[in-house]
Amino acid sequence: MNPLVWLYQILQWFLDKLLSPNPPPPHTHLSRPKIAIIGAGLTGVSSAAHCVGHGFEVQIFEAGDRDNLGGIWSRVNNTSGLQIHSIMYRFFPSVKWQKGYPNREQIVSQISQLWKQYGLEERTKFNTRVKSVRQDGKQRWIINDPSNGRFDAVIPAIGSCGEPKMPHLPGQENFKGKIFHSSKLDGKDARGKKILVIGGGASAVEVLEYAANAEAKETQILARSDKWIIPRNPVVDVLLSLNVFGQETYLSVVPEWLLRRLFYRDLQDIAPATKGFFTDTPMVNTDVLDQIRSGKAKWQRGDIVAFEEKGIRFNQRAQGVPKGGPGREIFLEGDMIIMATGFHRPSLSFLPDEVFEPPYAPPNWYLQTFPPQHMSICATNCTYVNAVGTVGHAHIGWYTRILLMFLVDPLTRPQERWMKRWIDMTRFLKSRSPTGAFDFFTYGELIWWFFFCIAINPFRWKWVFFVAFGLGKALPLRVVEQEDRLRNGLGMKMRYH
Repeated sequence: MNPLVWLYQILQWFLDKLLSPNPPPPHTHLSRPKIAIIGAGLTGVSSAAHCVGHGFEVQIFEAGDRDNLGGIWSRVNNTSGLQIHSIMYRFFPSVKWQKGYPNREQIVSQISQLWKQYGLEERTKFNTRVKSVRQDGKQRWIINDPSNGRFDAVIPAIGSCGEPKMPHLPGQENFKGKIFHSSKLDGKDARGKKILVIGGGASAVEVLEYAANAEAKETQILARSDKWIIPRNPVVDVLLSLNVFGQETYLSVVPEWLLRRLFYRDLQDIAPATKGFFTDTPMVNTDVLDQIRSGKAKWQRGDIVAFEEKGIRFNQRAQGVPKGGPGREIFLEGDMIIMATGFHRPSLSFLPDEVFEPPYAPPNWYLQTFPPQHMSICATNCTYVNAVGTVGHAHIGWYTRILLMFLVDPLTRPQERWMKRWIDMTRFLKSRSPTGAFDFFTYGELIWWFFFCIAINPFRWKWVFFVAFGLGKALPLRVVEQEDRLRNGLGMKMRYH
């Protein structure tokens, strides 16, 4: 075994033993608060495991059937895999990766193991689409109707990738070959074929993986705009995600220059000319540039003019020319067209109307996940737009434990006006950003948000080890009991232990 792989296995074993909460005994009814979790993907399963591991009851509502366990990972191609290193995709302490870049099957397997290990099978309702979330007279949450029970908190975990986005482009019926979505490629034969890929985002990377495995003759990516591409290097990726300002600064030219000189090198023409790195989600893949250099793939920047029987007429634009701008019309021959057009964003419209009132509509929420009107709603991984970081890491546990802290300790709960002031403060700090304050962030900024959340309120200090690492819940609860005695008669009698 490679020594680095061996050390990685040891590290994962240590993290599991130190940080994983104990699974509940089978068929155990856990204490309140009871939490509704909407979605059985990676975020929903991880959040639920954190809750039951700390003794709080949950109910997972999943719109699909058992085959949908794992969320988006249950629906992509078998050739798909993790683009970032798995050390940045440890969505629960007990997760154990066998290699740096696991494939779809291994990711779904880890999610399923976690689901079973923490007794979530008996706590999951499949084929149950959530249409409404509302409160009763006692401020408890009702999911669809009272027959599903009442809950003290809600974790929407529906993610940002729903059903495949398959647009119908004018004239595409003229093309005589096959047209597929990038997530529906299993079993499709591309050996020796020329593939035209419409779209230049993360889905295009998925197509390149498929094309390489299927031994396609040539792949051309038709992109309307350029996206930053960064290498599959965990050190580089972590360093880029640690920009605590979460926006473009005067120093942003340094990583942008280094990427052009050391990573793009001879392919700087396909790097964004004017778009700053800290404005959009980058593509994480080294193979893209390698395949372009080898001639197996081509990157075409421009606009589709028309579909023809054997391909696409395309307006090829130079670097820096905006969408729809002038260019040179060329014909791109293809046997197969693949729509790398991504996925529809699932809707949060089942939440109460007041959480969508501007200027505090998503993603402009407290810590980006808590609507100011309801601190008992935590929409983890549902509201982000663009970021440099990962959706499958420690922050799922941090958000969940912050919610648990709010529920069991009244003195830690943020008032609506202070949640709004934090949002206003973040907008002010990022007022010079070319994006909205919450339209782009980095993992470094996310860590700053968590630090500020705990540091600003002294009553939260006793929870710091629990929120950060899942350790020491019993001690803060004993302190809370003492605080309750000191506050005797102040009207906050609802305790959940």
